[in-house]
Amino acid sequence: QVQLVESGGGLVQPGGSLRLSCAASRNIFSFYVMGWYRQAPGKQRGLVAEIFSGGSTNYADSVKGRFTISRDNAKNTVYLQMNSLKPEDTAVYYCNTLVRGTAYWGQGTQVTISS
Repeated sequence: QVQLVESGGGLVQPGGSLRLSCAASRNIFSFYVMGWYRQAPGKQRGLVAEIFSGGSTNYADSVKGRFTISRDNAKNTVYLQMNSLKPEDTAVYYCNTLVRGTAYWGQGTQVTISS
């Protein structure tokens, strides 16, 4: 079992920044991949960014150059630094990992970009 708890969401103006955190209940050192997904109203949940145990990363085209995913194994935490935020980034952001074939999700954190 793995519990994931997201934090850091909020309301920011376009062009602003936020940093999301995802704290895991277990040591994430061995987790092959951890990722951030988002779901906007009326849309399907989709991948935003993911980071693998070796440190490689993958981003959705819509966030490349603006978002950065990182992991701190010592703190069992994954971060998503979001810069140059746009209204279309508004969504609930979820943390995810896959352990022994089982997917685990956090409860989500709301990110709203509006002036």
